[in-house]
Amino acid sequence: MASQASAVRASFSRYQIFVIALLAFLQFTIILDFMIISPLGAMMMPTLHIAPRQFGLAVSSYAFSAALSGLMSAGFADRFDRKRLLLFFYAGFLLGTLLCALAHSYPMLLVARIVTGLFGGVIGSIVLAIATDLFPLEMRGRVMGFIQTAFAASQILGLPTGLYLANHWDWHAPFFAIIAVALPVGLVIAAFMQPVTAHLALKQERSPLMHLAHTVSEPRYRLAFALTMLLPTGGYMLMPFGTAYIVNNVGLAMTSLPTIYLVTGLFTVFVGPVVGKLSDSFGKFQTFCFGSILSVIMVGVWTNIGHVSLTTAIIINVILYIAIFSRMIPSQALISAIPEPTRRGAFNAINASLQQMAGGVSAAIAGLVIVQNANGTLSHFNWLGYIVMTIILITVSLMYFIHKAVPERIAH
Repeated sequence: MASQASAVRASFSRYQIFVIALLAFLQFTIILDFMIISPLGAMMMPTLHIAPRQFGLAVSSYAFSAALSGLMSAGFADRFDRKRLLLFFYAGFLLGTLLCALAHSYPMLLVARIVTGLFGGVIGSIVLAIATDLFPLEMRGRVMGFIQTAFAASQILGLPTGLYLANHWDWHAPFFAIIAVALPVGLVIAAFMQPVTAHLALKQERSPLMHLAHTVSEPRYRLAFALTMLLPTGGYMLMPFGTAYIVNNVGLAMTSLPTIYLVTGLFTVFVGPVVGKLSDSFGKFQTFCFGSILSVIMVGVWTNIGHVSLTTAIIINVILYIAIFSRMIPSQALISAIPEPTRRGAFNAINASLQQMAGGVSAAIAGLVIVQNANGTLSHFNWLGYIVMTIILITVSLMYFIHKAVPERIAH
């Protein structure tokens, strides 16, 4: 058994490396499109003559349309070649991004973000289904680790470059740049990626609606769905107010933010693959527990600090992101092992939908908790920290039962 595990862990084939790189680069374009709109708000609001409430609706419209799309596509997600499904939604994502680049009024921007969410919000679940189809559980931690570097790359390369282009032209420029990067990725997928059709050889339910209903009502999936809704709440509660907290409460200048993003992103580029290897070597649940304990500590520290130096803020931020990645990567790998191949696409689509809805609710709750004082500082930010810490501890107990339901073979 140990020799078999070692053989599995030894190396990826050249095609597998190509697929991992392709999926990671594709995720980079999706994450960047999702993240870039928030820092562009300072330019968009005066240009389009909209209030913060309207801009907030434009941002959240992506999440809610993505949630709706996830539910609508779940019944069909396992009835097609996953490569063709990926290309279809990626083409729609490019269309939505083009509409954003061409938007010169608020209604057009709102429509553009809805279209982008309808297509782009489903792609993450398709990527996860492809990775699960092509890689065994023993390799999946490393695969998820490499794919998650897309998040770090969007911080290091995407956001600074997008803001640079916006400052030198206008806020439309980053969306044109995303299209210029994303279109070749789609062409490479169409030309060189092999079809992903193994699930089609297995028996399928005739009705897409029944397929969706049976996936939603499957008792084995309920725990995973609940866990999926809780896992992203910390990020959605803390991140929207992160920059205001750093500037107004921690006391750092706005000009310090690119440095914090850059250094944190550089560290997480290396952390993702390392965490993936550790989760395959020492166990995904054990790695998740380590990340959760570290997260509780660092969230408590981050949400209760006063004025600190830039170096201290960077160190805290880096450790916090190490903790986040140490939870994100093993949890995705474990949850991916829950559904059988014929329901994998539907399961992941529903998961993505629930995640988007939970994110919207979490952000709304955070907005109700946080109070901005007359001097700009935020009150009750530490309350959010206590809520997030409690949710993290709950997810550990839920993940224990997921771990027990997934027979994991650890590679040595």
